[in-house]
Amino acid sequence: MNKRRIQLQIIDTGIILLVYILCAGLSTFNIGSMALKGDFTIPKFLLLFICIMALRTVTRIYSNIWRYASVKIYLTLIISDAIAGIIFIAIGRIISSLSLGFAYSLLTIMGIMLATLFSRFAYQCFYAYSNRNSDTRIAEGNHRKDSQGKGIHKINVAIVGAGNVGATLADELIRNPMAHYNPYCFIDKDVDKIGSGINGLKVYPEDENIIERIKNMPVQEIVIALPDASAEDRSRLYNLYRQTDCKVKLYDYPLGNDDSDRKTLREFSIEDLLFRDTLSIGSELSAQYYTGKTVLVTGGGGSIGSELCRQIAALQPKKLIILDIYENNAYDIQQELIRKYGDYLNLETVIASVRDEKRLNEIFAENRPDIVFHAAAHKHVPLMEHSGCEAIKNNVLGTYNVANMAEKYGVQKFLLISTDKAVNPTNIMGASKRLCEMVIQCRTDSRTEFTAVRFGNVLGSNGSVIPLFKKQIEAGGPITLTDKRIIRYFMTIPEAVGLVMETGAMAHNGELFVLDMGKPVKILDLAENMIKLSGLTPYKDIDIVEIGLRPGEKLYEELLMKTEELDKTLNKMIFIERDKAYAREEVDEKIKILMNAVEIEGYDAVVDAIKKTVPTYHNPDEVNRKAGMSAEMKAVKEAAATAV
Repeated sequence: MNKRRIQLQIIDTGIILLVYILCAGLSTFNIGSMALKGDFTIPKFLLLFICIMALRTVTRIYSNIWRYASVKIYLTLIISDAIAGIIFIAIGRIISSLSLGFAYSLLTIMGIMLATLFSRFAYQCFYAYSNRNSDTRIAEGNHRKDSQGKGIHKINVAIVGAGNVGATLADELIRNPMAHYNPYCFIDKDVDKIGSGINGLKVYPEDENIIERIKNMPVQEIVIALPDASAEDRSRLYNLYRQTDCKVKLYDYPLGNDDSDRKTLREFSIEDLLFRDTLSIGSELSAQYYTGKTVLVTGGGGSIGSELCRQIAALQPKKLIILDIYENNAYDIQQELIRKYGDYLNLETVIASVRDEKRLNEIFAENRPDIVFHAAAHKHVPLMEHSGCEAIKNNVLGTYNVANMAEKYGVQKFLLISTDKAVNPTNIMGASKRLCEMVIQCRTDSRTEFTAVRFGNVLGSNGSVIPLFKKQIEAGGPITLTDKRIIRYFMTIPEAVGLVMETGAMAHNGELFVLDMGKPVKILDLAENMIKLSGLTPYKDIDIVEIGLRPGEKLYEELLMKTEELDKTLNKMIFIERDKAYAREEVDEKIKILMNAVEIEGYDAVVDAIKKTVPTYHNPDEVNRKAGMSAEMKAVKEAAATAV
């Protein structure tokens, strides 16, 4: 038990004893007489004390930090003492020698409750008052010391949003002497709040003068405290208040009932500025489907594969098998899951290549997986243009091997992770993923249910553009773009994987699913926003330069959500592509053509084989010349015009 709890319990003991004595004195008061009647005895006091302290301990009253106490904590104290009083009165009814009588029992219990509440409230008010005075002294040049004796510099902040969340944030900062932030004012659009005071802070209007008004205030940072604001609103607010030259931050306040959610005050991230709201992904279907199953994830150490492992592990599978050729990544996710779940998760990590048919046979024979997520693949477009044979070996032939093993050992469901680059591909990597889809779709006669899921770029994945831009900004620039017209679709890794898992639970044999990636994002806008997030100015502090399209690269990825060509599912973010599957014999013939190309080796042999096997393959120059006429590029231009 820590020192603070002991001190609080000693104070409460004194309050209970004092109220008990006062009530005892009141019971003796008669006109013309002050004689002790003996209704209040030591055994009765001990019983009352035990009831109250026991209930407060059970309800964790002494675990709370009372200087930050909320209404909920005060209500818990009231309920705790009320139950203790009921128990005390009930015992008195059973054992008459321990009864104070109903009226005096009620009076004593109410007195103890009110005195305790008053002591807590007085302490809270005193703490807030002394902290506010401390803030004033700090503003005048004095600095509070933290536990290491170091000075705490208080930063004045303006809070955008004078609602419950903003008021709660201000209250917490005011009460906490160790906080580095001092609330200075609120900013809001609500005319009923403008000009009034909340927690002693004035509410200013968000009007055309707000930027100049803030510049004339002693404010160093601005906090957006609007948890239900859309992605577009967050981006608008960030760009608006950045004009003040203050640092703009975001207050994350959980709106749901998930106890794992935590309130955080953080920097804006690039995800906050992508004009797309975070997807809400239901997990009931996934939880029911994956619990108690043996699940194998190929490429389990990669960006998508490792997140698949995280989400599967949380659903209590019978066994989780991580398969990857790259041991460092596999080791990292293995250790992460061991730290989190320990022996509760039956976990096996296997180092193997999907190219090695014999090794795969051993793994499937030993583990007999129920579900396979096939995420192993080479994915970098320029690298695969120079190493086309490797793309065919790993992506196409590797998928062929894993699919064959899934059929051989009676896997219930096989789900391929595909990409939007498989749509009318202009490069070897995209074409190889389209061939992977063909391998999966042709197996409609199999006992194993095969399915594939297409989606676009995921934020922060290995080798993606965002980590590259971050490194270039840290190095002082410039940021390099292959072409300033390029657009891409983005989704966070957890969102993409959550939808993939839900797709796996609902999928049937031979179906090709596509995920709604939202609006396309212009990579130039992405680069400019990342520079701004770093507190720098585009083209002034960090330049942005074009270096030319890389081999196989096209200006835009095909729009996945052509709704006239898609069927809906129960999840509004998941659709089924109406894509006619090839016969198994046709796909096997394509595999033979690719195997022959791999034996010959060389870029020309691979491209020639792809042209023979992937009818939708196009030369990138041909596609890029007509890019301006595409629906995707037009959509970006229309969105930019609307924003202006």
